Amino acid sequence: MSKWMVGLALVGLCGCASDKAAQKSEEGQAREQASPEPIQPPPAANEKVTKKDTNADEKPDVWVYTVDEQGADGQGRERMVRKEMDINWDGRVDITTYYDARGERERETMDLDFDGKVDSVYFYEKSINIRRERDLNGDGRPDVWAYYEKGKLARKERDSNGDGRVDYWEYWENDQVDRIGEDLDGDGNVDKWSRSTPAE
Repeated sequence: MSKWMVGLALVGLCGCASDKAAQKSEEGQAREQASPEPIQPPPAANEKVTKKDTNADEKPDVWVYTVDEQGADGQGRERMVRKEMDINWDGRVDITTYYDARGERERETMDLDFDGKVDSVYFYEKSINIRRERDLNGDGRPDVWAYYEKGKLARKERDSNGDGRVDYWEYWENDQVDRIGEDLDGDGNVDKWSRSTPAE
């Protein structure tokens, strides 16, 4: 093999290596961007926190965050923006509830495996739960979505292979699965539909 051909082969190998390195770098950046949300975020500069001990063990288990603002009547007021709760009394936050400008619950985050990171989120409109998301593999991205209409489960979606795309759909009617859709080739579209079997 000539020196010229050897040099060309080395350049090709270096190019492949650099491409792979760039790909790994991009994947790493994507993972960093999707890092799990902390269940207890640091307070904003304008937030005040009030600690409460509800079980009389001399340790706080509820943290209420408020901000001072001007109401529609021009009067100053204190508005709750967030409430954190330690429901198993281990000294760490398990549930954080966020409130909108009207004081209504708009989002609730939960740490179900007690690692300090959010793995389940409930979304609300006018304090009514409309959607739930769950991160099953701890990569900071939801893998399961559940959608509610008039308080009833209407649809479930799932990313079963962790590629960021939904590949499984369940449509619910009358509190039971009506039909199921599956994406078999990873293009984001349903390839197979199946009907549920009525309960006997």
